[in-house]
Amino acid sequence: MADASLGDHYPRSEMLNCVHIGLLCVQKKPSIRPDASEVVLMLSSQSTSRRTPSRPAFYSGHSSTSGGDSRVSSGNVSENGVTMSELQPRCTAPTMSTPGSGEADGDAPAASTYYDVYGPDAKPDVVFKEATSNSTLNLQDVQGLVTWVIGEGMPPSWLFVKNKPLIPKVVLLYVPGLDAALYMSQSRLLSSLKELCGNPKPVLASSRVPDETHTIDALLTCRVKRKRQSKTSNQLYESDGGKLSSLEELKDIPFPVKYYTLSGKDFKDNGYSFSLPGFVPTVPAPSGSSPYEILALDCEMCVTVAGFELTRVTLVDIKGEVVLDKLVKPANPITDYNTRFSGITAEMLSDVMTTLQEIQEVLVGLVYKETILVGHSLENDLMALRISHDLIIDTAVLYKYNRGPRCIKIALRVLAKKYLSREIQNTGSGHDSVEDARAALDLALLKIKYGPDFGSPPSFSRRNLASILHESGKKCSLIDEVNVLNRYSDASCNSIAVFSENDALSRSMKEVKNKKISFVWTQFSGLISYLHKRTQDPEKLKSCVAEAIALKTCDGKTARKRAKERTCPELKENLCELVKKIRKLYSALPENAMFIICTGHGDTPMVQRLKKMLNHREETIESRENIVHALEVLQAQAEVALCFCCVKH
Repeated sequence: MADASLGDHYPRSEMLNCVHIGLLCVQKKPSIRPDASEVVLMLSSQSTSRRTPSRPAFYSGHSSTSGGDSRVSSGNVSENGVTMSELQPRCTAPTMSTPGSGEADGDAPAASTYYDVYGPDAKPDVVFKEATSNSTLNLQDVQGLVTWVIGEGMPPSWLFVKNKPLIPKVVLLYVPGLDAALYMSQSRLLSSLKELCGNPKPVLASSRVPDETHTIDALLTCRVKRKRQSKTSNQLYESDGGKLSSLEELKDIPFPVKYYTLSGKDFKDNGYSFSLPGFVPTVPAPSGSSPYEILALDCEMCVTVAGFELTRVTLVDIKGEVVLDKLVKPANPITDYNTRFSGITAEMLSDVMTTLQEIQEVLVGLVYKETILVGHSLENDLMALRISHDLIIDTAVLYKYNRGPRCIKIALRVLAKKYLSREIQNTGSGHDSVEDARAALDLALLKIKYGPDFGSPPSFSRRNLASILHESGKKCSLIDEVNVLNRYSDASCNSIAVFSENDALSRSMKEVKNKKISFVWTQFSGLISYLHKRTQDPEKLKSCVAEAIALKTCDGKTARKRAKERTCPELKENLCELVKKIRKLYSALPENAMFIICTGHGDTPMVQRLKKMLNHREETIESRENIVHALEVLQAQAEVALCFCCVKH
């Protein structure tokens, strides 16, 4: 059957020709299906002889008009056994709408117009394909399902989506902390998840077990093939440093600027220490003021009897202009001016009276909490300044080189030469903090302009999922904490900041009913928050280590039984609350919506805590050998995530 409105744009003979060819392409016997060249020939010439189609491969055994349809007209057209019935449209709209083209109530229907194509009783669904020995899912497979269903992605190899155009939206719920081991040990408590979504699929999260932001990054970014370029990096890329007056002038950037700021784990891994005595935090900008959006910082230090102390501090703005450049007198006697690196001499400091406290007062009046601070290995500069700040882009981290399990930081001088065609730190008389700050700023702007994979060799680069879906005409809503929205939202999507799991639930239940929205992302973080708190309790820490050791020394069945028996009431309460919230969100979903629950990594807080105990050789009642055994078990568990997927009927 064909919508009558199509006849206004296409001759019936052409419509019938396309239907005929389509039926031939889905014949039950592969041997009688036309190949690509035959299809092209049939499309280009209606005079070409063709076979009469027989039963298609998807034949369901009933007639689509068995119940009668008052909208079917009597003026049928037949040829070679193919009959086209003219179907009166369901609405007066002149064109057929597409799923997710999303109009508000009262406007043209979206997915409903497709029911005539798939049959009056058609429903979308997901069918998991049989797993092969080498078919391990990863987080990119889960993200790829989203782009396939509502975007223009590639079909997944692990799952078949039946009647895909009937799915009006996809809701992706991220539940960090719930790994496969915890799910298996608490299967009865979590049985509602199976009732709603069926059996979960195991997902290999990551062999590195970082923090939760790594999982979010994998789910909210898309891998796209990089265009082949014949030029070298120096010839191809040009920095915007000195040419911009505002970050807003950077158009069509792949990710928001705050995507490149350090995460909590980045701060820990790179030696940023803000909890030491004497540190001064930056403060919010006064109401009505216009703080700097971005500033680049570089400091020079000398050696005193107390260690390294500040001798020069420099700030430059996005134009490359100097905002602050001051020499500072150390509080303690100098033992080495460190001239070969700092460029500072005794003569330069002879008349300097500016103290560290005075510089701190000046700096916090220029660098507000909203200002992004750029620099190379800024942990050293901020340590010398005794200042703490949350929004930092560290070019030493941005351009670090992963070599096996180790990450190597590349010198600023090397990066400037490679990507800016600029020679710095080569005068022989020490570093110039103005020159270094400008170089760090320009390197950061290159990453912001060309994406996080700029400067790396892979053939694939990453793009924001919201931007990819926007290009397909789909509207997104991201419901999460502010730091997640800063990294992954853009002007094309709804960014809804929440501050608790209950807040995330209520906002999500409202947003899934919005017909203009095709993709909703949210996170339930109650479980991972509990796991973070548990690592701070010595008794619970000891219990987790003992449990992990027991799992390593007994068989799987006994291990699961022990884990179930030892589950503390507080964890059970968290899991029960999680299930209740998931059921509420599911009940709010519109009919035919796809619901995906991805758990990401497991108990990453405990893995990180045990690693810290080993690396810092903390004194514990447990032996080092026991901690190593426990870490092996917990890390292996945390790497196996889960993916639930279903369509609500």
